[in-house]
Amino acid sequence: MPPRGVKKESKRGRQYEHIKDSEKQQGASTKRAEEIAARTVNKERARSGESKASSRTSTRGKSASSRGGKRSGKPGPRGRTREQLYNEARQLGVDGRSKMNKGQLQRAVDAKKG
Repeated sequence: MPPRGVKKESKRGRQYEHIKDSEKQQGASTKRAEEIAARTVNKERARSGESKASSRTSTRGKSASSRGGKRSGKPGPRGRTREQLYNEARQLGVDGRSKMNKGQLQRAVDAKKG
C-alpha cells in the first residue's frame, strides 16, 4: 500500500510498487521493502513540491535516484546486506547459514554459485 496521499494508479504509486518489488527481489523482507519504498517516494514527493510539509533533509542534497545508494549503511565497501545474503543462501540451500556472519554468508553464497 503506497504512503498516505499517494494514489495507487498515480506515477508515485507505480514508483512505490517498482521500488518495493525491486527490494524484495534483492532479498529484503516485505516489511523492509515497503518501508524503503515509502521513504523514497515520500522524499521524491517532498523534493518536487507534491507534499504539504517536508523536512530540510528531504529537500536539500542529491535525490535518491541520483545518489544511487551512496549513503546506504556505514562507510566502507558496500554490497548486499546480511539479510539479503541470508535469503540468497536459503534459496541455494546453504547449510548452517543461521550461525554465519555476513562475511561467511558472502563466501558460502559465492562458493555455491560458482
